[in-house]
Amino acid sequence: MKKILVAIDESENALRAVDFTAKLMGVSDDVQITLFHVLPDFPPMFWDDGHILGEQERKSRNEVIQKWKENQQLKLGPIFKEAAELLEKSGFRKEQIETKSQVEALDVVADCILKEARDGGYQMLVIGRHGYSKAKRLVMGSITNMVITNGTGLAICVVE
Repeated sequence: MKKILVAIDESENALRAVDFTAKLMGVSDDVQITLFHVLPDFPPMFWDDGHILGEQERKSRNEVIQKWKENQQLKLGPIFKEAAELLEKSGFRKEQIETKSQVEALDVVADCILKEARDGGYQMLVIGRHGYSKAKRLVMGSITNMVITNGTGLAICVVE
């Protein structure tokens, strides 16, 4: 069984990566594709206010955080649906497509993707790349660049 991990987000390049994967793998019964999305951790406004929270404040904060996480999960539905539909139109069966998400804790999306690729025993990691200029990439960094730089030992396919 060939296991392929496709890191996706809501970008057009992520869908290109999915489409490329479908064309590269062709319709084959021995391929399992995992669509993987990294959710951001809760924003700083949910962090500590600089004082020890009372019981009621802590309970209220946890409810707000839980609601925020549930809303983030709901946003994934359309992203996964569109990517899975692309694969199905190419001939893949629903059973060959898995969706997975991970909440990152320290704003290190690339590390989450690499950890999943390594721990999951995937033969290839496919990732889309945003077309930033060289200057913007240097200033902002890039998830794809970090994946390539730290992806030693992995087969990585970058789609732009």
